[in-house]
Amino acid sequence: MRSARDRMLAGDLYDPLDPELSAARERARELCRALNETREADRDGRRRILQQLFGSGGDTVSMQPPFQCDYGSNIHLGAQVFFNFNCVVLDVCEVRIGDYTLFGPGVQILTPLHPFDAGRRRSQEFGKPVHIGTDVWIGGAALILAGVRIGDRAIIGAGSVVSRDVPDDVFAAGNPCRVIRRVHPPKP
Repeated sequence: MRSARDRMLAGDLYDPLDPELSAARERARELCRALNETREADRDGRRRILQQLFGSGGDTVSMQPPFQCDYGSNIHLGAQVFFNFNCVVLDVCEVRIGDYTLFGPGVQILTPLHPFDAGRRRSQEFGKPVHIGTDVWIGGAALILAGVRIGDRAIIGAGSVVSRDVPDDVFAAGNPCRVIRRVHPPKP
């Protein structure tokens, strides 16, 4: 029988109150609390916490606390990712973020989903992974919803609600977020 964690990561219905999952969330919340209490000058302490928190990429991420996440271990970052103040990543499924991606303040990435059936919602949830490409810029207060893929070099306008995939090399904005125009990569 698969564990609740395995079902969660596969996007299947699972019990979020499973003891193993509860302990993993508690661990992440303690690491986030410690991170959020670090002083700006304590770069080494902050780095150690980020390396413990994230599944990968904690060694090069730049972070402006406060930051919150569900598990942290399901977040995989490329090189030189930047999170501005007040970002939230609910990572019940994997969140993969490419190199040199920038997040404005207050961005939220939300992988959890809940059943439409009220009875099931009382004891089960599920999720879908999020993939964000390389050199992406996510404007402040944007919401990135479960199952979304954002292409390389895309720009997401501030306050957008991204509920569907966004291709490479575009500026997209709004609620719901839609492509506004192409953004051509710079010529070498």
